[in-house]
Amino acid sequence: MNYKIIAKYIKKLNFDISKPDKFFSLTKDISKYKFKIDIRSNRFKENIIEIQTSLSLEPKDENLDKINAQVTFSTLIELDKDFTDKNKLEEIILIDIPNGVYPALRKVFIFIFENSGFREIKIDPNVDFRKLYLSRKN
Repeated sequence: MNYKIIAKYIKKLNFDISKPDKFFSLTKDISKYKFKIDIRSNRFKENIIEIQTSLSLEPKDENLDKINAQVTFSTLIELDKDFTDKNKLEEIILIDIPNGVYPALRKVFIFIFENSGFREIKIDPNVDFRKLYLSRKN
């Protein structure tokens, strides 16, 4: 094993629909919005890296109302002392960790929307992070 997960938690949770008309617009046109996944990392300590995996909702068209809906999970991993493979580290950050946290991230996102009156929230239960990683490299 090249790393171990030492902590995993919800770092950020935003859900803001500022006006009733935005709520009604969103319930009527939720299919005009898309889900976005973002992955960021930073070195926390010498051999500890924080990986932030975010799921948010964005309008497909810039003319639509923007709502603030985002959940970010933070995962702290500790690398083995002798770990030096940069390609493997990239795979851990962009494939392994997101694969592990995505089900919980999706569950929280759906919970927030369903408990806010949205019944037709459909988020893909599976994301192929390896495929996304490979398409990014090519």
